[in-house]
Amino acid sequence: MVSALVVAAVSIAALHALAPDHWVPFAALARSQRWSATRTASVTTLCGAGHVTVSVVVGIAGGVLGIGLFETFGAALEGVAPLVLIGFGLAYAAWGAGRILRERWHRRMHAAGEAHHHHRHHHLDHHAASARALFLLFCADPCVAVIPLMLAAVPAGWPATLAVVAAYELATIATMVALVLPARAATHAVRAAWIDRFGEVLAGGVIAGVGVIVSVAGI
Repeated sequence: MVSALVVAAVSIAALHALAPDHWVPFAALARSQRWSATRTASVTTLCGAGHVTVSVVVGIAGGVLGIGLFETFGAALEGVAPLVLIGFGLAYAAWGAGRILRERWHRRMHAAGEAHHHHRHHHLDHHAASARALFLLFCADPCVAVIPLMLAAVPAGWPATLAVVAAYELATIATMVALVLPARAATHAVRAAWIDRFGEVLAGGVIAGVGVIVSVAGI
């Protein structure tokens, strides 16, 4: 039974991670913020781990306090998550538009290197904040599909349960990274000055668009 549950966990996790909201936002941010492949994989891995780990915590709480309540709670969060993704994308696009206006203002009003350095430091702070916000977004969007698999393994003991959870988490992360890295490479291969200039606006629009697609399609 445990082997069948592990296979099911890997299969369901991989299929679940194919949804565009699990990898497109990372590729979009990697292009706009010029992340290296290593940083892109690291951020994706961290977010994927948070996504599944919170689901496991919800499942444990459900086993203790009543699975029906927590499945309903998890499903409600899944329904809200696309809206949060849309909000994140729109906010990121707005920040990008504001950055363009700020850069234009700085070019007009300041010629000193100090002003440029201050802007650069602020820009790097925003990159870190964007990664943290994406992590929190994924943590707030538990994957309820892992919960019944985990609970089905409980009668076989904690080692079996941990094996199912580990299989689901590793398959989720591996699929996300496997999709994100080629997408990042493809977007970095496109060289255009207007993409570099309006990168944050475009990335925010793509992320918001993915949120709309996921919300409408219910995936």
